Amino acid sequence: MTKPLRIGIDIRDLQIARTGTKTYLEELCIIFKNLKDDKYEFFFFDTLIPIYSGNNKIFKMFGHFRYQFWKQISLPVKATLNQIDILFCTDNVVPYLHFGYKTVPVFHDAFFFETPEHFNKLWLKLIIGTAIPGAKRSPIVITPSIFAREQIHKYTQIPIEKMPVIYEGPKSLHIVEKKESLVKGKYILHVGIMNKRKNIPALIKAFKKIKANNNPDLRLVLVGKIERKQFSDDYNEIHRTVEDSGFKNDIIFTGYLSDEDLAGLYRSALMYVFPSLNEGFGIPVLEAFQYKLPVLVSNNTSLPEVGGNAVLTFNPFDFNDIAEKIQMVLQDEGLRKDLINKGIERLKYFSWEKAAQSLLSEFEKIR
Repeated sequence: MTKPLRIGIDIRDLQIARTGTKTYLEELCIIFKNLKDDKYEFFFFDTLIPIYSGNNKIFKMFGHFRYQFWKQISLPVKATLNQIDILFCTDNVVPYLHFGYKTVPVFHDAFFFETPEHFNKLWLKLIIGTAIPGAKRSPIVITPSIFAREQIHKYTQIPIEKMPVIYEGPKSLHIVEKKESLVKGKYILHVGIMNKRKNIPALIKAFKKIKANNNPDLRLVLVGKIERKQFSDDYNEIHRTVEDSGFKNDIIFTGYLSDEDLAGLYRSALMYVFPSLNEGFGIPVLEAFQYKLPVLVSNNTSLPEVGGNAVLTFNPFDFNDIAEKIQMVLQDEGLRKDLINKGIERLKYFSWEKAAQSLLSEFEKIR
């Protein structure tokens, strides 16, 4: 009888992740913890020391050192002591040294290479200096989309055939309770951390144009934290655009929300609009499908790949085009229904159960 495949999963990132990377790890852990299959044994590795998340530069620097110590020392020790066969890390970096186990990282995107100006130079050097060598020593590197895989290959030269694409899924409905929306009336919804890449000022400018086109009761709801990191901070531009819009009271910033509150907003929105300039996948697109919303996305990067024929696309660099597409959906009930129905069908291609099974199949190939 073949002995069970012993899979170690680095879950340290659950302490600090807040966006799609948290959903990715959280959803897979739920499935793996509940999987009843004698072929696999799962081990979930975490640090006992809380991770610092403040803004003190000295503590942050020490935090970077702790991260590298965890990845290159603590995690290999835990994997070795537990006789792990495969060590799975969903935050780009795997240990460089292998002591009887194989490593599998997830590269969600190529942002480090595409927009290095959005990251601290020292931190970026440390991450790239450990992530790329570790990935090249790994038998496979998981990517979430064909677009992401091509970009990662372009910048790292990791062979395409070594990077299987495993699509992600939406946040599971079973973990949220039904709750009324925090916002009443008609509103356009966007969900995601608000940094430069998310292109929020363009959405606000489009909203201004729509408001002026006989939509006095319409509001714009922006869910997520405005990122105040030195290099990707878009706070000043977002604030200035809101002030210049003349509709400050109709633009609602909710901050980071619980799953329950977020679900309530999805259920009552008119549509979901995603003007991002760059996405490795785009989980909110699937979440909007899940809540039966018309979905509008940028016509670039991975978003058309994920949305397929179920999304209406626009040029994210042209706020007039964004406004025109939103206006089309507002005015055309047939278009709204068509997008909703296509979204329901499109969603059938994506689930965390499928992602988990695909991962296990890839693990089996390299055991």
